[in-house]
Amino acid sequence: MTETAPEHPREPLPLDSTAQLLTRITSQLGNQLDLVSRNGARRPVHRTRNDARHPAPTLVAVAHGSRDPRALRTVLELLDRVRELRPGLDVRLGHIELNAPLLPETLDGIAAGDAVLVPLLLGRGHHVRHDLPLAAARAGHLRTLVAAPLGPHPLLVEALYERLVEAGWQAEDGTSRSAAVVLAAAGSRDPDSAVDARRTAQMLSDRLGGVPVVPAYASAATPTVPVALRALAARGRHRVALASYFTAPGRFATAAADAVDGTAAAPLGAHPAMARLLLHRYDRALATGVPAYGALTHAHLLASA
Repeated sequence: MTETAPEHPREPLPLDSTAQLLTRITSQLGNQLDLVSRNGARRPVHRTRNDARHPAPTLVAVAHGSRDPRALRTVLELLDRVRELRPGLDVRLGHIELNAPLLPETLDGIAAGDAVLVPLLLGRGHHVRHDLPLAAARAGHLRTLVAAPLGPHPLLVEALYERLVEAGWQAEDGTSRSAAVVLAAAGSRDPDSAVDARRTAQMLSDRLGGVPVVPAYASAATPTVPVALRALAARGRHRVALASYFTAPGRFATAAADAVDGTAAAPLGAHPAMARLLLHRYDRALATGVPAYGALTHAHLLASA
């Protein structure tokens, strides 16, 4: 696949703030705990570094796809960050719909071996539970794992917080009785998706010092962003910022931002925390050696030893 260079140079990976450092420590501790079973024994660890005899499994990032050309550019930039963090790792992109390459095409292009599908999706839903396991099962020449979706996770919350700050959110906003945040997400008919969004909203509220954060959805779930805004106004919350809980720009993200008069943060995009989170999900899938969801019953799985 020919990758389109981003229109603007990427900013360098920034130095971590204290909060980011704490988040990284938490993530690293989580990775270590993942390697220990309930009886205290250490689980076998799969190689995540390339060498001639044991190449690391291919990381296949699975994006939803969008007609907005900014979406593809953003995802390609994010995967470049992943490659910077893990040089030598084979990182590829597949889409569920709307953009090339589609996921089956990407999987067909991988020689026989191991692959980990990492969904660039922020919660549980039909694509994660059904579409990805089905695509993995059909790629019979590969031994395949499906990682968990990106959210909820503290790294996502850090990215959401920093996008809000970039858009103009200030620390004193969190102490105002008239302030609130709407966490705008895509939405899903899967009830677990709403559970994940509510958990992220609570984590973001804690990160913002207790300001109310209300999840709202662009489709398939309620409340919508306009309904959430009216409900907050009825409670005296008139200074509302929007946190864009989308991986990349697109129709839903744009519509959500247009509904808010005040601060509207950009989508998560190629934030450095997103790149770290992709690798965390990849590493965790390899460490556990089991599929993220029971629907993956016919795909070849990576050996646990």
